Amino acid sequence: MINIRMLQSLLLTLGLGLLLTACARDGTSGAGASGQALADPNTQLDSIVLGMGCFWGAEKRMSELPGVVDVESGYANGEIAGSYDAVLAQERALSFGMSRKRNHAEVVKVTYDPAQTSLEAVLAKFWESHDPTQGNRQGNDVGSNYRSAVYTHSDAQREIALKTRAAYQEALKQAGRGAITTEIAPLAAYHPAEEYHQDYLKKNPSGYCGLGGTGVKYPGANPASAALSAPGGKTWPRLDAKALHPARQLVVFEAEDCAFCKQFKSEVLDHWKSPVPIARTLNPNPPEGWKLEKALFATPTIVLFEHGKEVSRYTGYNGDQARFWKWLGFRLLTPEQRQIAFEQGTERAFTGSHLDEKRPGWFVDPITGAHLFRSDTKFDSGTGWPSFFNPAEGAITLHEDVSHGMRRVEVRSGSSGIHLGHVFDDGPPPTGKRYCINGNVLKFVPDEGQ
Repeated sequence: MINIRMLQSLLLTLGLGLLLTACARDGTSGAGASGQALADPNTQLDSIVLGMGCFWGAEKRMSELPGVVDVESGYANGEIAGSYDAVLAQERALSFGMSRKRNHAEVVKVTYDPAQTSLEAVLAKFWESHDPTQGNRQGNDVGSNYRSAVYTHSDAQREIALKTRAAYQEALKQAGRGAITTEIAPLAAYHPAEEYHQDYLKKNPSGYCGLGGTGVKYPGANPASAALSAPGGKTWPRLDAKALHPARQLVVFEAEDCAFCKQFKSEVLDHWKSPVPIARTLNPNPPEGWKLEKALFATPTIVLFEHGKEVSRYTGYNGDQARFWKWLGFRLLTPEQRQIAFEQGTERAFTGSHLDEKRPGWFVDPITGAHLFRSDTKFDSGTGWPSFFNPAEGAITLHEDVSHGMRRVEVRSGSSGIHLGHVFDDGPPPTGKRYCINGNVLKFVPDEGQ
């Protein structure tokens, strides 16, 4: 993950933005009264240093808790210089066995007002907002610098940290999860991170942010449970496997305040006609009895299950619908269909599907299910490929094709972007067009009663 994080920083520098996902909320870092609390010399504040993996998401998560007045990204409890470059270099040295010095953890220093919230509530938010069972990693970020940690400044803080860890461990056990690996130790060293790391998701709303939790609620009523609980304190339930399709099912794992989850819903889910059933959930765990291949680390994550097991996933959504449909198409289409759809191939004349199909109905995109051609626009061209004189409105896009020494007009599906065939000017009235389409990348849906 070091290389990925360095690449992300480079892309941001170039102004291209990160395209994984966002789980940020609108607003500034900290609670609404943070500026007033910090400015008031009579306010008695306290702080604790927490490691939750990538500090970009951790900063945003902890700032959402009422009573938290400031969250600062930093590096803690290592034996090296306190800088981003030093942390990356040390993790590389450790991986190659070139150093024995302890690396810093990426952390957030959480400053809170004890009059508005308690340390237990802060730690409840901490436990719920990441997976504390993963050792030297957090989701897709791997390394000792991503370790889960609670660094305290007093015996009283340590006592509460141990108490909350025990409570959350019991909740995890009841949910069938593993042992907590979180380090709880006195704060020995702390260095604020560079300015560009501060308020990172506020500055870069499409930046990388971890999914934020196991979906297991900290026991007892506390304000930290809001992000993972329904009104009334109910934890978001798992999907019911009995209500899903065991042979093949898509599941969209979302977060409550994920901007790209909402974008995926509006651009894809609200128009869903694909033959694959799809379901949405705010719980990051699979349906009971089903299996994820690895932990989720970003939202939205779209997982394809077959017979209760994950076979493929699509992580993050940034508006690239063609890329999403291509991912799904590679799971749904046969090798012969993929060669046509994604490599601009052509089936041999008189060998494709639907050549003699004459029933009333629609020829649709085999991935998205979107209408392409009505059967009453189909005609016998004698060419050996299904031919149509008119597509459904907005169903296709046209593209210049100069391959094979010819100049032709390629036809693609407007919904998925897959290659369908070509269009020629030798068709029948009223359009005079002949849409010459590969039958193997069409699906026919007859009208009811046919």
